[in-house]
Amino acid sequence: MYPDLINYIEKAGKIDITAERKAILNELIAYIQKKLENGDSVRLNFICTHNSRRSHLTMIWAAAMAAYFKTKDVKTFSGGTEATAFNPRAVKAIENAGFKVIKPGGENPKYEIFFDEGAEPMICYSKRYDDLSNGSEKFAAIMTCSHADDNCPYIPSADARIPVRYQDPKAFDDTPEESEKYAERCLQIASEMYYVFEELNQSKR
Repeated sequence: MYPDLINYIEKAGKIDITAERKAILNELIAYIQKKLENGDSVRLNFICTHNSRRSHLTMIWAAAMAAYFKTKDVKTFSGGTEATAFNPRAVKAIENAGFKVIKPGGENPKYEIFFDEGAEPMICYSKRYDDLSNGSEKFAAIMTCSHADDNCPYIPSADARIPVRYQDPKAFDDTPEESEKYAERCLQIASEMYYVFEELNQSKR
């Protein structure tokens, strides 16, 4: 992994997580743990309405933390109830955390996100949760926003539905607090995905 990214991950790992948030994340941990114990691959589809900010951030951080803790057989995806574009502000937050990002441009660009020179990139662009690129196998639907969770009561092919909601940094777009709030949300998601995969790693010992 890139040195700057490792430093960011270590910083994320030192952040205290409230008991309330741990209770929410423990449901995700239990799902992954059960799948791994049964010898099944883990497919996590992070879903929000527009697939533009929170769902991408959680998808990327879950993949990075799985790699950091050497948790095998975990694949992460993201999608929305409609397609828009991966918001450049969220992309910038990921870059600032230490990921390498290749930006192709276009209306709904397919960004290549790297956490290590030797790893295949994550291809991140806005799409529906049932897009063909996400596959058709069973997955856990991780609902990252209240709107998608409340307005999409049934997710086909999901064998679990787990709400892990985050406040949307979009509320601060084009304000003096914009960069701070995107960085804050990025770090929160990183710290919580660190907690998830650290707990899984400890359970293997």
